[in-house]
Amino acid sequence: MTLRLNLQTLAGLAPAVRRPDYDFLNLSVGVVHLGLGAFHRAHQALYTEDAVRSQGGDWGILGASLRHADVPSALAAQQQLYTVETLGSLSGYRIVAAVRASLTATTQRAQLLSALSSSRTHIVTLTVTEKGYCLAMNGDLDVANAEIAHDLAAPKEPSSAIGWLAAGLEERYQSHRHPLTIISCDNLQSNGAKLRRAVTAFVERSSPEMLPWMRDNVAYPQTVVDCIVPAATDASRARVKQTLGVEDLACVQREPYSQWVIENCFAGPRPAWEHGGAQIVTDVIDHGRLKLHVLNTCHSALAYLGLPRGYTFVREAMADTELAQFLEALVSTEIAPALAPLAVPGYWQTVRPRFANPRIDHRLSQIAQDGALKLGERVFPLMISNAKAGAPVHGLARIVRGWLKLTGTGLDAALEDPTLLPPAMRTNSALRAAISAAVT
Repeated sequence: MTLRLNLQTLAGLAPAVRRPDYDFLNLSVGVVHLGLGAFHRAHQALYTEDAVRSQGGDWGILGASLRHADVPSALAAQQQLYTVETLGSLSGYRIVAAVRASLTATTQRAQLLSALSSSRTHIVTLTVTEKGYCLAMNGDLDVANAEIAHDLAAPKEPSSAIGWLAAGLEERYQSHRHPLTIISCDNLQSNGAKLRRAVTAFVERSSPEMLPWMRDNVAYPQTVVDCIVPAATDASRARVKQTLGVEDLACVQREPYSQWVIENCFAGPRPAWEHGGAQIVTDVIDHGRLKLHVLNTCHSALAYLGLPRGYTFVREAMADTELAQFLEALVSTEIAPALAPLAVPGYWQTVRPRFANPRIDHRLSQIAQDGALKLGERVFPLMISNAKAGAPVHGLARIVRGWLKLTGTGLDAALEDPTLLPPAMRTNSALRAAISAAVT
């Protein structure tokens, strides 16, 4: 019989495995997280655990999967314990206990609503991907979206993240009206502002009487998150099992680097995340621009140019001399001018070795998904800035050509896609011609 990671096997793990060294069994829930995927477990959960270890506080996490039961089921079988495998020059293994409860929204609606509305819950965090916000092309809530339409018609039975937030706020409003901080941890530009507008737009249609209370008692900090977290594989689970001596079906793998920048905009108490390594700042904009337009743009370049060459992982594409040289030129001659006066060269020096990490199997196919949405945020703003200034755009145009070729999308159709170019730019004939000529 194969032993599983749990409270009984925790004490017998190898000395090299880092175990929780605080009273996690008596840790009450103060944070609810929507979207209990690998990224949250490898990123925000560690910052929260380290904050609790350093400064204390009842900041246990209740994690909710909005769709699938596999992660909550795996965690429940292990009494909510799981392993984070850090893959650098040396491997590190850490048991995390900050997630004190987990559930599936589709089958445990009452429990999730109770957690969201509890007066002990001060923070709600989200990792639901860009699509999970149900936004229209202009960045506002898409009320025609099928999930949003369903939730507006049946607000007591939400399915979307926005619907769940609105339902939780409604319960708080009706019961105690304590403040709440809601934090988007997704790779979405102006994530806090977009989340605030989306929730507000939903409530305007469902419970408008709440709006004055929400304006004064609900905060949506902007954030920047960064850590490469590939999906767990049979190989990663086997490494964890070999190291621990027990099986862990909820383990996650990640790179050593991690960043969490949070705007200092909270409605009430919060964990002492800065003692866990997070940056609490007045303005996250410059941090976000660097990540989006350097790291994410170069990721897209490797995906759309590396996949046709037969590469599977980022590290393989980065080992291609021509592609590596292309990225160097792209950063120095096209990205840096568009982002001036930000310190692009210094930031790129931290990104480059992360891409080349031989231990990280980050799939190019994963990065290539939702190309129109991603290029519209990552690449086209740089092209527009450089085209207006008369600066080069040829390298950026090569990324777009790679995407067009890989997806079979026509250039004219792409330039009409509002996710790529805003309306004012699509109707600017001179700018459109310049971008079209460069891509062609």
